[in-house]
Amino acid sequence: MTDAKAAEGRQNFDAFTFLARFAPLIFLLLLMLVFAILEPRFLSSVNLFNVMRQVSIIGLLAIGMTFVILTAGIDLSVGSLLAFAGLVAAAVAKGGMQDRFTVGDDTIGYGWQLAALAAIAVGLLGGLAQGIAITKLKVPAFVVTLGGMSVFRGAALLFAAGGPISGFQPDFTWWGQGKILSVPVPVIIFLIAAVIAHIVLRYTRYGRRVYAVGGNPEAARLAGVNVSFVIASVYVIMGFFAGLGAFVLSARLNSAEAVAGTGYELTVIASVVIGGTSLFGGAGSIFGTVIGTVLIGVLLNGLVLMNVNSYIQQIIIGVIIVLAVAFDTFAKSRRKRA
Repeated sequence: MTDAKAAEGRQNFDAFTFLARFAPLIFLLLLMLVFAILEPRFLSSVNLFNVMRQVSIIGLLAIGMTFVILTAGIDLSVGSLLAFAGLVAAAVAKGGMQDRFTVGDDTIGYGWQLAALAAIAVGLLGGLAQGIAITKLKVPAFVVTLGGMSVFRGAALLFAAGGPISGFQPDFTWWGQGKILSVPVPVIIFLIAAVIAHIVLRYTRYGRRVYAVGGNPEAARLAGVNVSFVIASVYVIMGFFAGLGAFVLSARLNSAEAVAGTGYELTVIASVVIGGTSLFGGAGSIFGTVIGTVLIGVLLNGLVLMNVNSYIQQIIIGVIIVLAVAFDTFAKSRRKRA
């Protein structure tokens, strides 16, 4: 009887399904093993913490992007919105634009609390505007967020006249440079946000509706789901994480500037897709996104330690994105045939 059950288990085991589910994690572990062999410095605690600190901002944006892509949407404006929100937060922290370069004056500014709220508010409003444009005006998300990329970047340049805002107080920069028990604060923020987002997606009614809308919006509508509300809401969530990421990035760099976040769109989308979230919507997880984010960080860090040309690094990331999407497309067609 036991042998019969074992044989049945072997027949039911699908190696492809197993690979599709755990491929990002397996690839990450293999990548770390290869870099550890080729470059002994890679596994040092200092370097690993540096990797996590570097990916924390991308990770925050990737969490928000996971919600968007789960509904079969896309957001190309995240880098520009991050730059704009960061500049607004910096101006609040400095008490205006007149003291934008002043360093070490405790009498100016409105504090990190209001600065963080300002960044998040800008992100929420930007995400809400795009969500309404997508749902009410019926304009494709690609077009709306492509326009948003230009609008928010232009707003950032106009707001700061093309220059940076720098020199914040220590209680502000602590959120980007501080540590708790040797763990960088941005890493802690990223991991806490990932846990909360995972709980929302997996264990709440709203999370189930996000998956339903991404899987089949018409079926979700017939089941009583307000599809327009869900779609608009995920762009608001994306805006929240863009604002939070802007605050942490400004604190980490002790500066905010209009060119911040340039090119982040590619890396953020890559993190989500490589982590297993389908561009067709309805499938994916925050855990996969975290793995995808760390994977890209490990890959870039290892290539830097091995002195690989930065242009080649971009080529490698691009190839990985194409392969990840091709694998996702093949896996989806295989599931349909099954």
